[in-house]
Amino acid sequence: MTTTFSTPRIEAESAADGRLLLRSTEPLAEHPVSLVHSFRAHSEAHPDRLLVAERAGESWDRLSWGEMRALVDRLAQGLIDRGLSDRPVMVLSGNSRFHLAVMLAAMTVGTPVVSTSVAYSLQSADHAKLKAMAEVAAPGLVVAENASFARAVDSVRGDRVVLSRDGDVAGSVPLAEFGAEPTEEVDRRCSALRREDVAKILFTSGSTGAPKGVLNTHGMLIANQQQMRQVWPFLAEEPPVLLDWLPWSHTFGGNHDLNMVLANGGTLWIDDGRPAPGLVGRTVRNLADARPTVYFNVPAGYAALLPELERDATAAQAFFSRLRLGFFAAAALPQQLWDRITRLAADHGAQMQMTTSWGLTETSPAATSAHFPITRSDVLGVPLPGLELALVPVGAKTEVRVRGVNVTPGYHRRPDLTEAAFDEHGFFRTGDAVALADPEDVAAGLIFRGRIAEDFKLSTGTFVSVGTLRPMLLSASAGLLSDAVICGQDGDCVTAMVWLHPDHAGRVDENGVPDDALRADLAATMQRLAAEGGGSSQCVERMLVLTEPAQLDAGEITDKGYVNQAAVRDRRADLVALLSADPLPSRVTVRA
Repeated sequence: MTTTFSTPRIEAESAADGRLLLRSTEPLAEHPVSLVHSFRAHSEAHPDRLLVAERAGESWDRLSWGEMRALVDRLAQGLIDRGLSDRPVMVLSGNSRFHLAVMLAAMTVGTPVVSTSVAYSLQSADHAKLKAMAEVAAPGLVVAENASFARAVDSVRGDRVVLSRDGDVAGSVPLAEFGAEPTEEVDRRCSALRREDVAKILFTSGSTGAPKGVLNTHGMLIANQQQMRQVWPFLAEEPPVLLDWLPWSHTFGGNHDLNMVLANGGTLWIDDGRPAPGLVGRTVRNLADARPTVYFNVPAGYAALLPELERDATAAQAFFSRLRLGFFAAAALPQQLWDRITRLAADHGAQMQMTTSWGLTETSPAATSAHFPITRSDVLGVPLPGLELALVPVGAKTEVRVRGVNVTPGYHRRPDLTEAAFDEHGFFRTGDAVALADPEDVAAGLIFRGRIAEDFKLSTGTFVSVGTLRPMLLSASAGLLSDAVICGQDGDCVTAMVWLHPDHAGRVDENGVPDDALRADLAATMQRLAAEGGGSSQCVERMLVLTEPAQLDAGEITDKGYVNQAAVRDRRADLVALLSADPLPSRVTVRA
């Protein structure tokens, strides 16, 4: 069996201005011009292999690599024939075979793809974010899966052509009529692709600000997959099999995961479940068919799935039966979740290793990888081949900045944002804080220290690292809490607003007042956190349970489950004030 991880070879260089530069000594290997070239090569090498499966009731609708290639080429010809290949294609739909075919067709003929969050189409009341994206991207074609997207289509239609799968969106062209017999022009367009050409415009989910259109070039995307293949060498010999729900409108699902399948000849089972009440059960059901070899999820996804696997030995066996890697990203994984996952894997005799990486939409996304055994959930790993990191002192923290082949050239139609995003040395400013796991050994990797913009000071002048404290609090809760918003800016102590895990719903009254047992559990959680001995900046002294979920339209949460701390605090300023009221209301629980 090919080894899971390559050996990290990292060198460091101290610059005169106080920066510490980190880079891999392993050069980036040769790789195709684009992901489309890789897709085409695999479709010819193994046309009968399953590429993608999509749940259809009790069965699955499937497309092989060869079937997808034929569909993609027909759609590509349709784009050319209809004069739609010179403007972006905007996709409103969720993950599906239809979405994948449109995406690959557009990329084949050099048309940028703009995959948008389904939540912005189906959960938004005013479609404000969708309209803003259309204004910036100026697509020529709008794509919608079915009639459920009709209102969203109308919000951005204008004089644009609309394509739907079955033609049930009013005024749309059905998939069967859009395509045409491919000509040599499709091949010519594909052959003319250059690494610097834009493949996608991905709008950031706005976890700490307004969405921005990040340019993703063909060169960035394929280079990032080559980087991952060099640190996960088994991918070259073992095409990955994924069960994945992560949305393609986001770089984690749409670039990291999907592209890993396309670049390595793998198979994707589209998971119609997700980490939400009533939906995680679908994931459990799908495990039996997919039996993934690599599993990707956000921490909220593991928090929802793990109790199901702990209760259902059959599902756990399906999950671990051939799993080589369990991977998390997009937020910090509480250590107690990490420990429970690895313990459950050991109980089932699995050889699975947990790992992570760090990156952004602007880095395609992977920039680091923990491609070595780790036991701590906050280790981000080391820089990938072909990428250079600069650790730059910023106030009391150290910002990590990036430069390399997988870094964006900038933001679509926003030269002001592009200019501000890079420092004088050409490094992209990420806004993320890190520290060396071992100052004496740079190959031991980096530790995440939170988003610099999220941190605040207490009235004592003590800095509170929100990105560090939040996962510690969740871990101390031992599954009681699903998420937390850290508060206390300019106050005398750190406080928190929290959401209960669904298993504990109903333990507060209609006014958010906890019952006696829950109050004791909350106090015990704060006490366990304090017992870790982190000082006043690492202790939560008061807690308030939120009864209203985080609101997508208000920018409180992204569709991948990342809570925007500042947005929640701003929108719920009245509740934040309760945490420091005198006297404290019954809704607030104190540590002791």
